[in-house]
Amino acid sequence: MDRITLDTIDLSRLVYGMWRLGDDTDTSPKHVQAKIESCLAQGITSFDQADIYGGYSAEALLGHALRAAPGLRNQMEIITKCDIVAPVGRHAAARVKHYDTSAAHINASVDASLSDMAIDHIDLLLIHRPDPLMDHMETGAALDALVASGKVRAVGVSNFRPWDVTLLQSGMTNRLCTNQIELSLVAHQGFTNSDVAFHQERSIPLMAWSPLAGGRLLAESGTQLRARLAQIGADHGTDWSAAAVAWLLRHPARIIPVLGTNSLARIGTIATALEIEMDRQTWFELYTLIMGHEVA
Repeated sequence: MDRITLDTIDLSRLVYGMWRLGDDTDTSPKHVQAKIESCLAQGITSFDQADIYGGYSAEALLGHALRAAPGLRNQMEIITKCDIVAPVGRHAAARVKHYDTSAAHINASVDASLSDMAIDHIDLLLIHRPDPLMDHMETGAALDALVASGKVRAVGVSNFRPWDVTLLQSGMTNRLCTNQIELSLVAHQGFTNSDVAFHQERSIPLMAWSPLAGGRLLAESGTQLRARLAQIGADHGTDWSAAAVAWLLRHPARIIPVLGTNSLARIGTIATALEIEMDRQTWFELYTLIMGHEVA
């Protein structure tokens, strides 16, 4: 599988998202290990977490699997995020859901993530959401210090608009090497609102969360879009979802889709999206179908 270089680290072209890890009926270390091994067998070596996933429980579920099979860690790049404080789990005492990009909170979150996941470093740490109260100099210095300490290899952001990126970057020495944003056939605004162009200009690969748009693309069942996606998938021996992911992969900005499912059968087919070579007219055909009209 092709790999994408983000400054000091490389990620697999597709990333397995673990945000639903705690929703599975089987959260045993053996079952989590089976998911990881299925990904690795396809060349998917990058795994996306966040401290808040599963009400602050998903990282520990991964940690249980890595304790049971420690040899897996050296085959993986582990991504995680911090700064969302919700009144559940370890933050149950919080009065209101909020963001915290203070150095104290970031450092405490990183230490908790390292402990929960049973690892000695995080390959990529992302600030999960823009914080209206962010002191960019304090936050930037905290991220730089974490890289210098070896606890974190690289840093980036998630859900940031271009001006949020430049603000935080102005307080840092290390480069913010990615931004994880929502991108899909349904959530396609990033292609025209400057989000994609901003990062493409700066050679900053984007990560795309919810590349299948959750239930929204499922709701397209029976439409011309779903029929065309199914046809493209079938022509390449796979299904509609692989075609939807291939639509993102076609873009020259080197978008890295983050795909999450608890089904071992579905996990085993994630990489089929890479087998679809989409030409320009097919890309615009799908774009036209989701917009409901041709481009101007």
